[in-house]
Amino acid sequence: MAVYTDVSDAELSAFVDRYDIGRLQSAKGIAEGVENSNFLLQTDRAFFILTLYEKRVNEADLPFFIGLMEHLSARGITCPQPVHDREGNTLQRLAGRPAAMVTFLSGMSVNRPGVGHCAELGKALAQFHAAGADFELRRANALSLDGWRPLIEQSRERADSVSPGLASRIADDFARLEQAWPHDLPSGVIHADLFPNNVFFLGDRLSGLIDFYFACNDALAYDLAICLNAWCFETDGSFNITKGRAMIGAYEAVRPLTPAEVEALPVLARGAGLRFLLTRLVDWLNVPPGALVKPLDPLEYDRKLGFHRHAATAADYGRA
Repeated sequence: MAVYTDVSDAELSAFVDRYDIGRLQSAKGIAEGVENSNFLLQTDRAFFILTLYEKRVNEADLPFFIGLMEHLSARGITCPQPVHDREGNTLQRLAGRPAAMVTFLSGMSVNRPGVGHCAELGKALAQFHAAGADFELRRANALSLDGWRPLIEQSRERADSVSPGLASRIADDFARLEQAWPHDLPSGVIHADLFPNNVFFLGDRLSGLIDFYFACNDALAYDLAICLNAWCFETDGSFNITKGRAMIGAYEAVRPLTPAEVEALPVLARGAGLRFLLTRLVDWLNVPPGALVKPLDPLEYDRKLGFHRHAATAADYGRA
């Protein structure tokens, strides 16, 4: 989340007046993240999140994201619900951007996930995959293997200004992944961005999932690999195998991995590491002037890739 587009008080008030949600009392820009412009709105009835879609979000994909949230909620997944205006619309335009409003979800994200958090996440991820199995809309993953080459091209000339030798390491990782990338794994709807800031807890209990704007159809085990990257590394770049074991075990208690998925897990984890290195690197090198945004450190994933390059089997990630 971030704020790239300024919206005046008058525009916000007029926007809220389209809905039967009460009168606008306050609006606050949300600075975290790097993708869309987000605002926390408070009316005299409740809190809501307003999103203006920017950058990588294709307006044609918005019905997929909105429909997915409604589909998941109907199947017991706690997530924000799109708010319909008085005419039944969920998608709008505001300040020249596509926009939508969703309900506010209670809970807090965790900055330093523990083993219990990782287990809760693994269970919730498998439940998410099961709930999305009959979702009829489809969206290709624009940030899977085929989408990485353009990011490499965008960042190659300046990558070494961020870290010496980074361009070469990226090129080598991509070449190896291109040869080894698995195909025909079990697939379905994946979240594709289920970082700790997109998962809420009430105490030690997972209370909901948010931010579905990277959701797409891809290999289910790739989603698990993304979560291993996001949840199971320590700040020094070391992989916490106890957290990995807890996450994978809780996931498999709901949805066991196939033998092909188990075999592919190290490649998928390395690929997920490269994906987030590349998108963070491009964002780091191209922060819009004046944006209220904190770019995420791409070198965090350069360090994680140091582990992935030597991981040989799923056992290195804690899979029994």
